[in-house]
Amino acid sequence: MLIKTLVVGHLETNCYVVTDENTLECAVIDPGAESNTILDYLEDNRLKCAAVMLTHAHFDHTGALESVLEETGARCYVSEKENGTTSGFGRPFSAPEGTFFYSEGDEVHVGSLTFRVMETPGHTPGGVTLICGDALFTGDTLFKLSCGRTDFPGGDMKQELRSLKRIADLPGDYEVYPGHAECSRLSIEREHNPYMRHAIENL
Repeated sequence: MLIKTLVVGHLETNCYVVTDENTLECAVIDPGAESNTILDYLEDNRLKCAAVMLTHAHFDHTGALESVLEETGARCYVSEKENGTTSGFGRPFSAPEGTFFYSEGDEVHVGSLTFRVMETPGHTPGGVTLICGDALFTGDTLFKLSCGRTDFPGGDMKQELRSLKRIADLPGDYEVYPGHAECSRLSIEREHNPYMRHAIENL
């Protein structure tokens, strides 16, 4: 599994391209902006995009969605609870035609890779964490030593803390790939993230 991070847009969103190196099939996670940057990477590496998955539907994670879908023919995956989501900027999100609405426990297969859906609301009502191998794609639920804000419409700090507790309770260790800023490890977050510590100790 090869994970490429493309930092896109003025909010510096992490768009991830996750590739099965044997088949060159890939998934694009959170195409937030700069569709040309994303599509050029796919073309330069001769990748076949089989799925575009959203951790949530705020504009800074979906800005290049339609262009990437149109150019690749891939299917969009998102929680149905994200329809109508807004961060207070721009239009509410409306899932493209043909979208597959995933939920807790669903799996998306891309080549030999399997992405398992874990519902982690709080930042948004339909936020998910995608689990693939030893990687967690946490969107804006979990950041390095922090967590997503909950003051946008649909945000809920109590849900956010419950989601952080669910992530902390996963067995073993994982690489954490968040929606913004640096990557981390779950073992580090369990020990040093004040929001996750609060959730572990109080829920």
